[in-house]
Amino acid sequence: MEEKHSLLHSFLGLITFSTVIPLRVHTTLENMTRLTWLWPFVHLFIGFLGALIGYLCLDILNFSSLLSGAIVYAFFLIITGFNHIDGLMDMADAVMVHGDSAKKLRVMKDSIVGTGGITTFFIVALITVLTITNLLEFNFIVGIIIAEVASKISLLTTCICSASKNEGIGMHFIKSMNLINYSISIIIFIAISYVIGGFAGIIGILGGVFAGALIALIAKYNFNVATGDVLGASNEFGRMISLLAMVILFGVVL
Repeated sequence: MEEKHSLLHSFLGLITFSTVIPLRVHTTLENMTRLTWLWPFVHLFIGFLGALIGYLCLDILNFSSLLSGAIVYAFFLIITGFNHIDGLMDMADAVMVHGDSAKKLRVMKDSIVGTGGITTFFIVALITVLTITNLLEFNFIVGIIIAEVASKISLLTTCICSASKNEGIGMHFIKSMNLINYSISIIIFIAISYVIGGFAGIIGILGGVFAGALIALIAKYNFNVATGDVLGASNEFGRMISLLAMVILFGVVL
């Protein structure tokens, strides 16, 4: 029997798919990916938890801002099951390979992580931890929430800017996105980010948009298409660029 589509059931399925939270909700991939444009809501909640952890570490436990930033980043990696980091490393390895798109795609599917992937992870992780640290020092803890939302805005941007292969999980997310849903999602989360973070919140979300478009461009140049690994890379890159954009705003402008 075909599963009846339920908005709530599909959204809970999206949470189950993208986190290690044991909701024990099962739905079809097609029904779940219909709500791709609402994915940032999941990370609005995750970002709130990350900000709470940052507050507890910095203000209650009196950890240093650097240690607090590292713990917040570790929390983001753990709660998402390390899935997006795997995509980041796989994409980096593929981009570094000399050859045509078919060869690069074969490398991206390879389970062995190379120097390019390890180095890229180190760079992204280092910048992410240090920019979270900076935001904590600027007393802009809501920036953690905004950047986590921006990570998914980046992924949605890559989806809307990319073609997909006719295989793999990433295909369903890419094909489910359309310009109307994407625009609604951008408007909603720019508004939310402005309410909680002012102009810096808008900059954080726009950082995610820029990151997603850039990843889509890199993927098109190297692979002609985007895959699930590309979307994972976009998520991690988007968070980093969003954080960096807000840190630059506070450090240079404000």
